[in-house]
Amino acid sequence: MIELRAINRSYSVGGQPVRALDNIDLDIDAGAYLSIMGPSGSGKSTLLNILGLLDRPSSGHYRLDGHDVTALSDLEQAQVRNQRIGFVFQMFHLIPRLTAAENVALPLLLAGVAPGRREPLVAKALQELDMGDRAHHKPEQLSGGQRQRVAIARATVTEPELLLADEPTGNLDHHSGQEVIRILESLNSRGITLIMVTHDPEMGRRASRRIKLVDGRLADPDVAT
Repeated sequence: MIELRAINRSYSVGGQPVRALDNIDLDIDAGAYLSIMGPSGSGKSTLLNILGLLDRPSSGHYRLDGHDVTALSDLEQAQVRNQRIGFVFQMFHLIPRLTAAENVALPLLLAGVAPGRREPLVAKALQELDMGDRAHHKPEQLSGGQRQRVAIARATVTEPELLLADEPTGNLDHHSGQEVIRILESLNSRGITLIMVTHDPEMGRRASRRIKLVDGRLADPDVAT
């Protein structure tokens, strides 16, 4: 599904070049459950952003189902992102003035789905995450775990093939975090490719495959558990 070849990402910080990713080669099969681990500043989130087409590599090629998405225009990348990729972030990134249902509807709205089709899809996504009775609540009226469930519903309402999670339990207590991980894993069991960045070794070990980044490089060959 995913092929990364010689991926590099460099920035300039204070006039000095910083290489966030250094010659990354990586293959990820459809339906995989992969954790990306490593210390702070190792390039984990940079790699996830490139996988999610939120950032472009400085050099190298990213193929998604055989298509070189690094060659696409910004608009074309946005279309791929909206149709095929879902995101779950540590900070939830819900819009405060919108209800849970309105937040979940955003990807459908951006995709041009008509209101009559949006409403049942949003209701289904929330119901599957036991949030149907919170559809009209705003984020400030929800607990952290509930906010992350809304964020997951938003990420999956378009039925993406690829789900990217960046420290999805980082702002949650242990119980809520375990619930969120079980939800993500249940989505993976239905065939969605799940790639999760985490600094938590316990969370990382739950994945069927894990990689470690150190200073922007793959520290070791991929390890399958």
